[in-house]
Parts: sequence; structure tokens; C-alpha cells
Amino acid sequence: MDQLTLIATVVTAIGSGIVGGMMFAFSVSVMTALGRQPAPQGIATMQAINVVIVNPVFLLLLLGTLVASVVLAVGAVVTGEPWLLVGALLYAVGMVGVTSVVNVPLNNALDRVDPDSAEGAQLWARYLARWTTWNHIRSVACFAAATVLTLTLL
Repeated sequence: MDQLTLIATVVTAIGSGIVGGMMFAFSVSVMTALGRQPAPQGIATMQAINVVIVNPVFLLLLLGTLVASVVLAVGAVVTGEPWLLVGALLYAVGMVGVTSVVNVPLNNALDRVDPDSAEGAQLWARYLARWTTWNHIRSVACFAAATVLTLTLL
């Protein structure tokens, strides 16, 4: 394994583990707690989370790991190392792809509703179930990526 591939593997593995841990915490605690709140409070809190999560630290972690996974995927294709490609794709598709295609659009829809409206309450019930299900998938993808990539380093 060349030096760039090694660095990309380590960065992707560590980043996947950290991001996966964040997603796991949301799945098993944050979303459960929000779901126990009256809809207006749960919506308002999630709307606030959607604002504060877009910060330099989170974006560096999320997108830095994506850049490392892309570098790793290219290196894996060039060198013919399928497990490195699997690990890179698990993060890129399972985390960033799902986030972009499912979770961000759900967040955007939630951000557009009035927490105190009937529309908001209806959306909230669907949002909680769908967002959390896809968040479980993101968590598993991240942990799988971290696991696969760590095993390639042994």
C-alpha cells in the first residue's frame, strides 16, 4: 500500500467511525427524545439542530472524510484492492449519499413548516420515522466502512 493510500485509508476509517458515532447517538437518543416531545417543541428543536450542525468542525469532518474516501476509492481501483474500494464506497454512498438524497431534503422540508401548525405536526410524525430509519442506515454504513478499512490495515 503506497503512502497516499495508507493515509486515505486511516483518515477514512477514523472519520467514518467518528461520523458513525454521531449518527448512532442521534438514532438511539436524540431522535427518541425529540419524539417524546410535543410536536411543536420537537420540530423547533430539530430546526435549531439543523442550523447549528452546519458548522466548520462538522463540515470538515463530514467532507474531509468524503475527500479521503474518494482518494481512497481511486487508489483502490488503480491498485486493484477491492476491500479498500468497499470501505470508501460505504462511507461515500452510505453516509454522504444518503445524507444528500434523503436526510437533507427531509430537513429542508421540516425547516419550512411552522412548528405550531397542523401541517407541521403531520410532517413531524412522518419525518421522525423516515429520518431515523435512514439515519440508522448511515450509522451502519459508517461503522461498516470503519471496520472494513481497519481490517485492511492489519
